[in-house]
Amino acid sequence: MRNAASILGIIGGLIGIIVGLFGYGYAELSERHNEVGEIFGFLENPGFIRFASFIAPLLAIAGGAMAKYRALWGGILMLVSCFFFYSAFGFNVGTMFPIGFVGLAGILAIAAGKPDEPKAHF
Repeated sequence: MRNAASILGIIGGLIGIIVGLFGYGYAELSERHNEVGEIFGFLENPGFIRFASFIAPLLAIAGGAMAKYRALWGGILMLVSCFFFYSAFGFNVGTMFPIGFVGLAGILAIAAGKPDEPKAHF
């Protein structure tokens, strides 16, 4: 389960980088050029979109990298990343895979115990 959590977290983070680039780019573009915001709509909280665009993929990749050795910490980081993706961008066609991959990876990492020990990491 730790290997699956690690792979899913890293893949979700890499897909999330693309989502984050578009989110950050649109926040900057609509702020600097008002006509773009008038045509396509202004963001309610562009500062949070910029923050989530950077931190969500970062936490997903870091959590995926930690999942093999520190599964609890990695799982918590991935679930926080999943929360940032959902709260900043919502659930839509562009975010369904990062949210799904990172959320499942976080659950798998938290549910995983050490492979050689019968006890979990709690």
